[in-house]
Amino acid sequence: MIRNAAAATLVLLTLAASGRAQHPPGQQGSANVRIATHVPMPSASDIKIEQELSRPYVYVSTGGSGGAGFDVISVKDPARATTIYRWRIDNPEIHQGGGTGAMYFKIKSRYYVVQSVQFRQTGPDADLGGIVFEVTGLPDSSKVKEVARIRVPEKPGGFHESFAYKHSDGRALFITTVVAPYAQIFDMEQVVAGQPGVVGKVPVPGDPYANAPPTELSQLLKAALPGYHDFYAGYDPATHQDKLYGAGAAGYYIWDISKPAEPKLLTSITGVSGVPFGHTITPDPTGRYAVTETEYQYAPLRMFDLKPGLDGTVQTISRPIGAWTANWKNLAHNHEVRWPYVFVSAYKDGMYVFNMMDPTNPYTVAYYDAFDAPDDLGAANAGVLGSMGGTFGVDVRNTDGLIVTSGRTGFWSFYLDGFSGWNGHQWGMPNVSSAQDWDNGPDGAPKAGRVS
Repeated sequence: MIRNAAAATLVLLTLAASGRAQHPPGQQGSANVRIATHVPMPSASDIKIEQELSRPYVYVSTGGSGGAGFDVISVKDPARATTIYRWRIDNPEIHQGGGTGAMYFKIKSRYYVVQSVQFRQTGPDADLGGIVFEVTGLPDSSKVKEVARIRVPEKPGGFHESFAYKHSDGRALFITTVVAPYAQIFDMEQVVAGQPGVVGKVPVPGDPYANAPPTELSQLLKAALPGYHDFYAGYDPATHQDKLYGAGAAGYYIWDISKPAEPKLLTSITGVSGVPFGHTITPDPTGRYAVTETEYQYAPLRMFDLKPGLDGTVQTISRPIGAWTANWKNLAHNHEVRWPYVFVSAYKDGMYVFNMMDPTNPYTVAYYDAFDAPDDLGAANAGVLGSMGGTFGVDVRNTDGLIVTSGRTGFWSFYLDGFSGWNGHQWGMPNVSSAQDWDNGPDGAPKAGRVS
């Protein structure tokens, strides 16, 4: 996401001048969505929920004037969610920037959270990307402790987005953006042990902006997004590959990271009309179809068939096969795939769920609008401006189907009627999603020993 002071000012002006809501009173949500709880958090950004019912913890990142950090919310009783721990960076007045996403992982019997941060180069810790905490002792908040900090002095600017992945070789990997034309892969066992932990770098192929017209937008993108924005990693049992899906400069890129030190490009989605950059990409459990997002006003989520690229019949994939949007005047920020459902944090439109069983014809099945401000973006909005206060992050707990979201109105949790959990095997597919099996490793992968 591209942020600056002018954008923030325009957000406030747009909200003050607008006055139209999408849903009339009494129709804030569809009848098949039930609210479990709501915890106000005006500075909430991204969100992550642990998958084990025995560890009912949600990590909500924070930023803005409240300071970069995260809250831990217990959903042991989903109807009575409570905040049990808060952490904020020291001296927030000089740490200008914020906390982006929090990811959790497990090494042996210990649980950890790594909070990504981005601080301006005019202040301290410009090279700081992530702060690692051990959270094994929750719900006893006195046992939460910082154990490591991840710094990238050669490329200051922090980590905007990240993904935690249980590799088929047994390692707990942390995949991050840096302000460079590549992504970095960290072995978190090494990081926790006090080592640098970098085990791989994944480049953006070639110069993705080489053929872009020299417009103000293209120059801004080249400076702000030289590499990747967001990631998804998953194991493909059919090809026995660990695959990384990267969204960023000029499109989307799919890599084989079975050997993180030697990434191999499998295919790409580039040259797509209306896609100057990629924000998010998530495949279905088979790895054939991908849901993508670009994060600018009027842009829908686009569906792509990756098979021609993976088969090598085309050099790059350049045409979507389907598209979905909550409201054509607005835009979405993020999504989670639990096939056939896609759970979307649709900014001003709230939490949406659509069905992608037929990726050429996706359709809405549920929604809840948690945004408490006017929905009209205003004619001056040329992109994401005015939307950042809505539903920002979304995640799903596979064990019982609890849906969690975050944004300017805080933390929300929901249940969707008929959705009591997700396991790919129940749909005749690999049990592959963003949720990681930290004890057993990826579904379908051979049991592997520790790789150094």
